[in-house]
Amino acid sequence: MFLQRLLKPNPAKAVGEKLYDATVVQARAPALYADLGAPDTPDGRFEVYTLHVLLVLERLRAEGPAVAPVSQAYFDTYLSGLDNGLRELAVSDTGVSKTMRKLGEAFYGRGKALEAALAALPDREPLQDLLGRTVFGDVDTARAGPLADYVLRVRDGLARTSSEALLDGDIAGTAAS
Repeated sequence: MFLQRLLKPNPAKAVGEKLYDATVVQARAPALYADLGAPDTPDGRFEVYTLHVLLVLERLRAEGPAVAPVSQAYFDTYLSGLDNGLRELAVSDTGVSKTMRKLGEAFYGRGKALEAALAALPDREPLQDLLGRTVFGDVDTARAGPLADYVLRVRDGLARTSSEALLDGDIAGTAAS
């Protein structure tokens, strides 16, 4: 009986992991770096990756409290991915702990800032400012314009994704370059 509970698949975890895998594919799309100018650096990739995660979490929240376990599993998988990435870079255990704390703070800060920027729409300036500061590391909003267009297309694609597709881990149709 005990082993059956341990070995029983967790549907929310499976969906969270599938959503995470799809998110990673989107965040690693070469067009984001080559065409939209996102820096192909560890910091640039973290920012693009986190941006995608935040957009998926926003969409999951729109499904209501019934999908909270999926949202949590998705977020947990994101954190595990960050932790694993740091370890692959040979960061020490102490260093991983400190870096994860900083990344967690950055994630929550980005989340609040993105929420505010999206609430300001149709005024795109707050979104471009946010992307300029975080992804590009400066305040050149002109460079952030194409990425802002991309973010809005992805967000719109996620909004159009059916609940069934979303909860099947399918967000592949939301990425547009």
